[in-house]
Amino acid sequence: MDPVAQAVAAHRPGHALSQRFYCDPAFFERELERVLKRHWHCVGHRSQAPDPGDFFTVDIFQESLIIVCGQDRQLRALLNVCRHRGSRVCTERSGHARAGAFVCPYHAWSYNIDGTLRSARYLSPDFDRTKYGLKGVHLRVIQGLIFVCVADDPLGFEDVETVLGRSAGVYGWGEAKVAHRESYSVRANWKLVEENYMECYHCAPAHVEYSRFHLYARPNELNREADARLDERTRTLGLDIPDVDHWGKQALPEQEAVDSLRSALADGTVSGSEDGQPLAPLMGDFQSYDGGVTFFDVGLNSHFLAYADHGLIYRFVPHTVDRTEMEVLWLVRGNAAAGIDYDVDRLTWLWRVTSEADKRIIELNQQGVNSRWYEPGPYSQMEQHAARFVQWVLEGLSAEM
Repeated sequence: MDPVAQAVAAHRPGHALSQRFYCDPAFFERELERVLKRHWHCVGHRSQAPDPGDFFTVDIFQESLIIVCGQDRQLRALLNVCRHRGSRVCTERSGHARAGAFVCPYHAWSYNIDGTLRSARYLSPDFDRTKYGLKGVHLRVIQGLIFVCVADDPLGFEDVETVLGRSAGVYGWGEAKVAHRESYSVRANWKLVEENYMECYHCAPAHVEYSRFHLYARPNELNREADARLDERTRTLGLDIPDVDHWGKQALPEQEAVDSLRSALADGTVSGSEDGQPLAPLMGDFQSYDGGVTFFDVGLNSHFLAYADHGLIYRFVPHTVDRTEMEVLWLVRGNAAAGIDYDVDRLTWLWRVTSEADKRIIELNQQGVNSRWYEPGPYSQMEQHAARFVQWVLEGLSAEM
């Protein structure tokens, strides 16, 4: 039995993972191949490349992608690897393709925005340029959210489309725009980042600002009456945002995992702000505030939060066994104007403070896990989703290739 299989077999249910899962590069490489690369991953929002030639670059695993809007107004995900000798083609974080082309900075091979090779200098007359376009990966856009998958045969996306239609769709995310984008480099294994996001056991001690207004920071049994009142208020507004649990092992057969969960805010709170008060114009179907927030997740590491007046995209991107990028994007209504309809600093305050605290506590977690004295402890009743996540990863590692 190989070391990964031995560690999977030895795992104690209901407990955190053993050290090698968080520290061993061989375990990380196995997770990339058997777990992460078969799923869909959010890379951004449609508003980041609205017109032909607009693009932005994004990292996924150890790859760079160019997300570009073509002349047909369709988005494509092109691998940022020149077909000549492998140089990065696009070096800018975002922009507009000049003259409708990407030009490799090394030997000036140029590519049309659909990825086809436009020109290559001083090659033989029989060179077939049709065989040397930029390679691409699967891409889907659902409610403005851009998802990519590097697998040859991706998981089905129909269930994601249905669930996001009844969550992100109600909030008008298809017509939203990115108001701000922030990235945090976390010196920790990607699973520690995910486990932290999947539980709110840490919220009361680590996120005082969040816990003051979000009832999700309390045990579920304390929130039932508040969540019931939230459901009633939402129905009164003529809205229907159901709770759905098709995540992890609960995913529908051959479909990407997805869930949606509603949670009440504290009395008198309407948005995720420093004072609990409005931040931006109402979005989507909302004509007034309902006093709630909706969490939804797609696949392993794409997470979303929706308030009535703004939304957030959380992307967790594994780079190495002990380095993970945590990217946060804030969404507002598409026609909202910065400085007039919303203030960027005020809009982003809560989740900047929260993300900075998350970075700190996750890195402390990794430092402790690195110790020779580390032993996996049991999950609490408020960490059931972290335990579900861990079990999902273990089953993916055990699956036949």
